[in-house]
Amino acid sequence: MERIKCLILGGGPAGYTAAIYASRANLSPVLYEGIQPGGQLTTTTFVENFPGFPGGVDANTLMDSMREQAKSFGASIRQGTATAVELGGRPFRITIDGEEELEAETLIIATGAQARYLGLPSEEKYKGSGVSACATCDGFFYRKKTVAVVGGGDTACEEALYLAGLAKKVYMIVRRDVFRASRIMQEKVFAAENIEVLWNCNTQEVLGDGFGVTGARLLRKDGTVFDIDIDGFFLAIGHTPASELFAPWLTLDAAGYIVTEGKSACTSVPGVFAAGDVQDSRYRQAVTAAASGCMAARDAEKFLIEQNS
Repeated sequence: MERIKCLILGGGPAGYTAAIYASRANLSPVLYEGIQPGGQLTTTTFVENFPGFPGGVDANTLMDSMREQAKSFGASIRQGTATAVELGGRPFRITIDGEEELEAETLIIATGAQARYLGLPSEEKYKGSGVSACATCDGFFYRKKTVAVVGGGDTACEEALYLAGLAKKVYMIVRRDVFRASRIMQEKVFAAENIEVLWNCNTQEVLGDGFGVTGARLLRKDGTVFDIDIDGFFLAIGHTPASELFAPWLTLDAAGYIVTEGKSACTSVPGVFAAGDVQDSRYRQAVTAAASGCMAARDAEKFLIEQNS
């Protein structure tokens, strides 16, 4: 059975950055990329808010560069997904794709989180071409245009307010007749002149011309069906962290995010660390994921030094 000093699960900004730092610390990291190499960032097309790229950068190019940088320092990047873990004692035991068993002295979990979508075929068709789950990532492309935000909680209000500072008009599609958001967020939305709330509405279909989003077909609670003209369709109905596999072993919060201790990547199990969106329910940005990947690798290095001494 292969024994690994530092095993990293997840191939997004957090995982690749952890591999870069762990490699430079001579931890001989092995990284399994999971079902989505490059992470959730690859569901968008162009990234304009990652530091160091004044003209922006293609999302896949950015992830490929991180991957190659990790490999250049000696990280072993492999295909495969963890399907079982035993974290009751060190070395930890991890099963990859239901077959290969590994032992790990330290484990960095960077499995990310998936945005929740409505499940519409048309939504899937235009994902990355007008359909987005991150206003901070993609809002810049909709300056002076018309967009819609689906959701009625604090996140939806935050996304709508952010977009209101860029777009000509923002529709909020809310399936009930009230917000779930906090009172202060509601007041900010109501005060924004270019936000219109469409109450008691569900999206039937995202409309497009084959190249991008042109509108949305909505069904009101009273049975009325109507279309709105939009250039962008943003989902803000929550995220699901990829933490289920670790739930029997680690402390999770009420939403399923892995809890880390203080200003560290340490989890409730010594030697296990978490980085990126699997432990970050607030920011969910590539740059913060990368930063937490650095933290996780540094924490793993410190842990191993302490164990060996």
